[in-house]
Amino acid sequence: MDRICKRWKPLLPVLFLLCAILVNCGCATTPAVKADAPPILRQDELLRPYQKVGTIEVHRTRYGSRSDLSPADYNWANDALRAEAAKIGADAVILPEVTVEMDTYIFFPTSEMKAKGTAIKFR
Repeated sequence: MDRICKRWKPLLPVLFLLCAILVNCGCATTPAVKADAPPILRQDELLRPYQKVGTIEVHRTRYGSRSDLSPADYNWANDALRAEAAKIGADAVILPEVTVEMDTYIFFPTSEMKAKGTAIKFR
């Protein structure tokens, strides 16, 4: 048993370094949102009649716990909804919902962010 410990002891710093890299590099990139991408509107901002184009859903998995979420993560959700709405020719997104579900992958906590919204087109 003592031989095994001596054999693996030099590898411990490398294993800790790998764990730290995995925890910190789990974030996805922010989608490129054009300046003319459809806005996300609140209900009181809807002043014209509209029709529903469809429901948009986006998701990503990131490493870290719920307490590690930052405003940038929520900005990612809004930007991703806007980018998807632009792809289908919508004028705006209404009723956005962002949810976070926690899971544990072996030893590392992961969270799955899901964003959902309704794409609309003005008449």
